Amino acid sequence: MALRVEATLFGPDTQQYAAQGQERITLEQIAQRARLLEDLGFDGVTTAEAGHDAFLPVMIAAANTKKITMGTNVAVSFPRSPMVTAQMAWDLQHFSGGRFNLGLGTQVKGHNERRYSTPWTSAPGPRMREYFQCLKAIFASFQNPQKPTYFEGEHYQFTMLPPFFNPGPIDYPHVPLYVAAVNPFMARLSGELLDGLRLHPIATFRYTRDVIRPAIAEGAAKAGRSLENFDFVGAPFMALGRDAAEVTKAKEKLRRQISFYGSTRSYHGVFAHHGWEAVGAKLHELSVAGKWADMPALITDEMLEEWAVISTFDGLADAIRAKADGLYRTITLVLVDEARRDPDRARIAVDRLHQK
Repeated sequence: MALRVEATLFGPDTQQYAAQGQERITLEQIAQRARLLEDLGFDGVTTAEAGHDAFLPVMIAAANTKKITMGTNVAVSFPRSPMVTAQMAWDLQHFSGGRFNLGLGTQVKGHNERRYSTPWTSAPGPRMREYFQCLKAIFASFQNPQKPTYFEGEHYQFTMLPPFFNPGPIDYPHVPLYVAAVNPFMARLSGELLDGLRLHPIATFRYTRDVIRPAIAEGAAKAGRSLENFDFVGAPFMALGRDAAEVTKAKEKLRRQISFYGSTRSYHGVFAHHGWEAVGAKLHELSVAGKWADMPALITDEMLEEWAVISTFDGLADAIRAKADGLYRTITLVLVDEARRDPDRARIAVDRLHQK
C-alpha cells in the first residue's frame, strides 16, 4: 500500500544513545534540512524533544518550506500546562499555513519529577485524556472568542480567557492531535479522541498487530468514530546501509538504540509479549548502574528481526512492506544524513514508498 513518508528533521543519533553527548545544530542547518527533505518528496518532517525543545525548529521549517507538514514527535506534555502548549501550537499552525500537527507524550515518572521538576500527581493515562480534552476546549475558544468553550476536569481546568489574552481565529483552526503510545490505554485513547497515534519504535511489528491496532479500534468503537482518516504513524527501528557491510555496522549501532529504550520499565510490556522479561529487567539494572556500554550485547539478532527493518537503501521500500504492509498510514524514516550524502537514493526510496 502507498504510505505517507516523514523524516526526522533532527533527533537522537548513535552518539547520543551511547551517552557521548549530541551534535550542536544551527538555525541554518535546520532550514537547509527542511528545504532538502521537502525537495526530495517527503510528506512531513518531525522534531523530537530529546535534549532540545521540540517546538522551536518547527518555526524555522515553516519559514523555509511551502508544502511539507511538520509535527512534534513528540513534545512532553506534563511539564507544560495545556494553555502553554495550546498557544505554541496555535501560533505554529497559523505561521505554517495549517501544516502543523501536535504530537504529545507523557514521559515516565522519574523524568517528569527529577529532570523536568514536574510533580507526578496521578496515573498518566487519565491525566493525558483530560490534557487533550482541555486542549480542544482552548482551541475552540481561540477560534470563537465570543463563545468560549471551557473545560473542568479532575486534573486540569480552563475556565477563564479574557479577550486581551485570546489570540483570535486563524484560517486553519484544526490542529491535528497525536499521542505517543506503546501501551493499550494510550492506543485506545487515540482511537477515541485523537487524529492519530505516533507509535514508539520499541513496539515490535508483532506487538503492533496483536496489541496496538486492536486497542485503537476498541477506542474508536467506544466513541462511534470511523478510522478512515486516522493517521497511524509507525517509526520502526532500521538498520540501513549501501551494502551488506554497512548494514552489519548499522545493526551494531541499532543494538545501542534498542537497549537504551529497553531499559525503561514502562516499555517492558513489549518484552513480555515476546517472553523477553528477563532481558528487560537486566537492561534496567545495567542502566541504573550506568553501564550503558554493556547493554547492547543483550539485544540478539532474533530480537533485531522482530523490531527492525534491516536492508540496503535500495531495498528499503520492499523491506518495509515485507514487515509492515498494512500496519501504518504514515512511516517516519531517520534518513536525514543519508539524504544529505546521497539525495538521489533518498528520493527514489521515498518515491517507491509512495507507490501502491
